[in-house]
Amino acid sequence: MTQENFATGQVRYETPAPHVARIVMARPEAHNAQGLQMTYELNAAFDRAAQDEEIKVIILAGDGRNFSAGHDLSGDGGKTWRDFPVVGTWTDFDAKGAEGRYGREMEIYLEMCERWRNLPKPTIAEVQGKCIAGGLMLAWVCDLIMASEDATFKDPVIDFGMPGVEFFMHPWELGIRKGKEFLFTADELTAAEARACGMVNHVVPRDRLSAETLALAEKIAKKPLFALKTTKAAVNHVQDVQGRRNAQMHVFSLHQMMHTHNQLVWGMPMDPNGLPATVRDKVIARAARAREAEAKKSAAE
Repeated sequence: MTQENFATGQVRYETPAPHVARIVMARPEAHNAQGLQMTYELNAAFDRAAQDEEIKVIILAGDGRNFSAGHDLSGDGGKTWRDFPVVGTWTDFDAKGAEGRYGREMEIYLEMCERWRNLPKPTIAEVQGKCIAGGLMLAWVCDLIMASEDATFKDPVIDFGMPGVEFFMHPWELGIRKGKEFLFTADELTAAEARACGMVNHVVPRDRLSAETLALAEKIAKKPLFALKTTKAAVNHVQDVQGRRNAQMHVFSLHQMMHTHNQLVWGMPMDPNGLPATVRDKVIARAARAREAEAKKSAAE
């Protein structure tokens, strides 16, 4: 097996078997929380696998106890969008009002997820432990999901005054009624429950997760690559003509409306009262600093 780290090492690229790439989120100390650095390293890794003619199947995994804790609410270590290559066409991320955030989240969340979902090669998420909020988006972009018996899935963003994560796949992954319950309550879904809903393909013991995922990838990799690509395109197209993409855009706009509402009411893009106590004070303090900096900038102008 060969492996290589990207940039700061938040993502690792492996080739564990012929025709199989394994992309690994490598921030176990942060439960693989996704910030800008990881987002763009993931994109580079997905591009590499997609453009390598020898690769037929791509696995997405995470180091450590948990697959992903979602978006990194602790910030991006002082980095901004200017430190990374813009992939899409939505720009002007520093614009005032709702415009800047709308464009930024279109780039790093919705359109990045759409881009990964539409990679022509089959992808498999290898999920263990917690898969929370933005972590769901990372799993949902994949064609298949393998989960350990202890895996759980949760979208708690209603607690932060938001109508679900940006890549809104809940009704398609869980069905209408279960999707509503999942969102309204913000309760965890076990791996077994997720499999019963059709969201997860297989549930296996944790110590067998990587091996079983690789075995599935190797089985798929024996198929003709062009047939795999066209089959994936066919199934994705069926889902899209049923209205998935149009619905995504509408929900994304609702998501951005709630960011703007929360900014007006709470002075930040989310309701801080629902944040975990460990990060609430940091987020409130960061928002206060941002408002102070914006006020100084406006005064200088």
